[in-house]
Formats: sequence, structure tokens, C-alpha cells
Amino acid sequence: MANKSLGRGLSALFGEDNLDPAIPPTAAQPVKPKNGFRSIPLHRIEPNRAQPRREFDEEAMQELENSIRLHGVLAPITVRRSDNGYFQIIAGERRWRAARRAGLESIPAMVIDADDQKMTELALIENLQREDLNPLEEAEGYRALIDQFGLKQDTVAERVGRSRSAVANSLRLLSLDEEVRSMVIDGKLSSGHARAVLAVQDASKRISAAKAMAESGMSVRQAEAYVKKLNKPAPQPQEPAVPQEFQPDYYAELQQKLEGALGRRVHIENKKNKGRIELEYYGDDDLERLVQALAAVIL
Repeated sequence: MANKSLGRGLSALFGEDNLDPAIPPTAAQPVKPKNGFRSIPLHRIEPNRAQPRREFDEEAMQELENSIRLHGVLAPITVRRSDNGYFQIIAGERRWRAARRAGLESIPAMVIDADDQKMTELALIENLQREDLNPLEEAEGYRALIDQFGLKQDTVAERVGRSRSAVANSLRLLSLDEEVRSMVIDGKLSSGHARAVLAVQDASKRISAAKAMAESGMSVRQAEAYVKKLNKPAPQPQEPAVPQEFQPDYYAELQQKLEGALGRRVHIENKKNKGRIELEYYGDDDLERLVQALAAVIL
């Protein structure tokens, strides 16, 4: 569905009074020229080099050609006069192409006065209303208004009836790699998928990410979740613990020596800057023997 903020089509720009509702268009009796409308020979019309649309689906073109053969051109194209005496297409190049293929000699058209900027704006608006542009063609249309005519993004958004964020997000697509851009043009990736690709922090992984999205049929939300996983830093390998150098247990050796000399269990408890020695004895007689042994050592 076309964006309602874009208005009711080019007729809203030029006024519906220019159309003659009393005469229904047919193959034998196409739209009757009235006021700005007239019938123009096809050979006196040339395409617009600034036309934002670059891709014309062959199947859709064939359907339009068949329709024109049966019913004629139901919607007039919009043109401006060129300095060379020809008429340059502002809106309706697809209808002009199909009319030529159908063998028509002339086509109903509305001639308006428009400078280069106005022509570019109207061509972009008309394609946006018809939803005829792929995401990259839309972005290139915005870029043309910015680069060629020095418009700011917010001005472009206002002129075409888009939000500023929509224009900014669209322009971001122009930084995609050529391979990913081709996938967008071919319809394998939507603009939402393409923006998810741009969110991949490691630029070297973007093409492979785009292919994974296209081949798996991910939704945009799934693609965004996939990118979040890709952006998570890889876990750092844990460095192996450095083994402490072997040190002999000095206090264990002392315990063993004392137990051998005194003939009993000895426990040495060592703390920072202090400690204690525990000696076991077994009855009063054994205590007397322990005291004598210690006296002998001390003395």
C-alpha cells in the first residue's frame, strides 16, 4: 500500500480538474487531453536520465504491454519540454516503454514546467507512491536530491513525504558491499535485512551474514538476533595456571624430627609472625617423661 503521506498521486499536484471524467479511457478512445494534457508522439519523448528507477521487471512489463494493447494507456504520463524540442519524462517511463512495445504511435501526457530539481523530486515521489522502487533505487533517489541540489536530509524527507529517520536509514544502504546490494536488488534481502547486515561490526563478515539470511529465509527480527550473536566478543582463552615452584614443607620436617626424638605426636601450627607447637602425652607418667625429655633438650 502506498504511503498516505505522499498524497493522492501526481493528480493531487496538478489538480483533478485536468482529467475529463466524462470520457472513460479505452483502446479506441484513450484519455482525452484537457488543459495541460495532450497526445504526444512517442518518438518525441525521451526518458529522464535522473529517473530513480533502474530495474524494470520483464514479466511485469509484458503484463502492462498486454493491458495497453487491450485498453490503451489509462494513466497519462507526465513530461516537461526539453531545450532540444523533445519532451522529457518526469513520471511514467514504464508506461512509455510498454506503449512503444505495444506499437502505439502516441501517448496521453501532461506537460508541466519543471526545473531539474522539481523533475527529480516528482519522479521520486511518483515511484514511491507506486512502490515501484527497490530499496537501493529509493536510496539513490534521495542521494541525488542531496548531492545534485544541496538539500538536507530533513528537507528531502519533507519534499517526498517521508520521515527524516526513514530517509537516513535508506541512505545507509548505499554503503553496502556490491554483492549485498545485488541481493537487495534481486529481492533476496529486504531493506530491513540490509540494515541488519550493516549492523555487523566486523565488515569482513557482512557478506557471509547476508548470504546466511537469504538462504535460511530469516525474518528481519531473526536476522537482527543473528547479528547480535555475531557481534558478541569471542570468549578469551583462559591462560593455564602457572605452577608454583616446589618448596619443601619445612614445618612438616620439623614435626617429623620432634616426633622421632620425643616419641609422640607433634603438631606445629604456623601463622604469620607467630605459631605454636602441640605435644601429646598419655597419662601422668608419660607427662613426666615428656618433661624430662624437654629438660634434657633445653639443658
